[in-house]
Amino acid sequence: MLAVPDMAAPSAGLRQRLTGRARSPSGAPGAAPAESPEPGLGSAASPLSPGTFWLTRIVLLRSIAFLYSVAFLVAFQQNKQLIGDKGLLPCKLYLQEIKKYFKGKVGLDALSYAPTLLWFLDWSAMDSTLDCLALAGLAGAAFVLLTGCANMILMFLLWLLYLSLVNLLETGFLGIFLCPLWSLSRLPQGSPPSRIVICAFRWLIFRIMLGAGLIKIRGDRCWRELTCMDYHYETQPVPNPISYFMHRSPWWFHRLETLFNHFVELLVPFFLLLGRRMSILHGLLQILFQVLLILSGNLSFLNWLTVVPSLACFDDASLGFLFGSGLREPLSPCSVFVPPGSCVRTVLNISLGLLLTYLSIPVILNLLSSRQVMNTSFNPLRIVNTYGAFGSITKERTEVILQGTSSLDPKDPSAVWEEFEFKCKPGDVRRRPCLISPYHYRLDWLMWFAAFQTYEQNEWIIHLAGKLLAQEEEMLALLATNPFAGRDPPRWIRGEHFRYKFSQPGGKHAAQGKWWIRKRIGPYFPPVSLQGLRKFFQDRNWPYPIQT
Repeated sequence: MLAVPDMAAPSAGLRQRLTGRARSPSGAPGAAPAESPEPGLGSAASPLSPGTFWLTRIVLLRSIAFLYSVAFLVAFQQNKQLIGDKGLLPCKLYLQEIKKYFKGKVGLDALSYAPTLLWFLDWSAMDSTLDCLALAGLAGAAFVLLTGCANMILMFLLWLLYLSLVNLLETGFLGIFLCPLWSLSRLPQGSPPSRIVICAFRWLIFRIMLGAGLIKIRGDRCWRELTCMDYHYETQPVPNPISYFMHRSPWWFHRLETLFNHFVELLVPFFLLLGRRMSILHGLLQILFQVLLILSGNLSFLNWLTVVPSLACFDDASLGFLFGSGLREPLSPCSVFVPPGSCVRTVLNISLGLLLTYLSIPVILNLLSSRQVMNTSFNPLRIVNTYGAFGSITKERTEVILQGTSSLDPKDPSAVWEEFEFKCKPGDVRRRPCLISPYHYRLDWLMWFAAFQTYEQNEWIIHLAGKLLAQEEEMLALLATNPFAGRDPPRWIRGEHFRYKFSQPGGKHAAQGKWWIRKRIGPYFPPVSLQGLRKFFQDRNWPYPIQT
């Protein structure tokens, strides 16, 4: 019969490697070891057990904590300008509208529509409230990242804090159940990682990748014709320097890229059903795929986040090389100790499995549907969701360029219009594309969406223009350059629509230092003045900017 590894506590081999303690050949604990090289993590003498996930838990928790740290840092540095008291889309107004819709009550209906702690916190100083949420999350995430220690309580608080700011947090939710109930030990004796949770992470990466593959095949015909990669690098939200060169790859290379994309997204997920070795191969291929995407574009921490559930494809035997003998944590050799809270944790994990099974029904139906929708949740807590990306590919890149002038008359042909530069999105054709992943400039991302819509569909961009007219320091902090710094504020601001293309490496434009070639399409929104926007702001209950 096959030996079943003891899951009640770390195996002797694992304890030996993680604590640095060895047994003598006679097996007596504490006896002097035989004269042989100290066994490493890859030693055949005491191999880490396949099918156990103690090290997997440490890697998963630290990976989740790293992404929480980045996400909370982004929230701390940008939320005030975007959703704060004077933000582009103040969250207080949003919550007030929801409360009004539900007849002035903050009940289950309002909480399920917008699950956030902000309902119960002070709205009179929303900026401070948002900062407190972000800093509390950043502190908790940093603790888990640096120590590798977490329990259910801490991971639940991190999930709840970020749920209060952003939705679709399935990975963070599953991270709660990786941990023991109370212990903060990296290797909590008697609290092994639940196989239910490991399977839940694998089910998550299966849905992410298969959903992304199906939405492509059912969406833009260029995915079926293998031509989408001819456009992707140039038209993605925020290209990086490598995107510039990848865009000019030969046509056959782009076809191979598209075929590899279909292979990874449509076929590789089913490797999870074919046993341990194929699961490990699945994890390797998915991580390789995400690394390639990270290197070729600034897609925030989305690809980094997709790596996390892929880590659940690896067990202790496959991850041992990462740890060497660096981890030292005393463990009792006893394998029958049952810690307080273990029964509660078992009940919670079983309940999780049943809940995920029930909530997966509409998700599976969506995957099978010819009218598949992506990035949607069918439950209030957003814990089992549908996923997908780039179901359609824009074939041309357009940008909205904000320009200001000090001229009294915006129609004066001699008026000098000066451009505001954003942190990362294309603007100045001579500026090298940035490299920022996993950090995320949310405003730059929003500007990408606005460029292929209208300003009527994105009223916040007029709000942004008003804040630039008033030269609000908080908003200017989200920009790279302000042409009116140290001068009188602009009298007028307009939005101009341009078509952008990468220059040819080694061509005449590149020789002039130009990364981009652009051509004006026309006006995006007409010139606006601060005084002329007063009624526009009043109608939307937006704070009227005070010119400094």
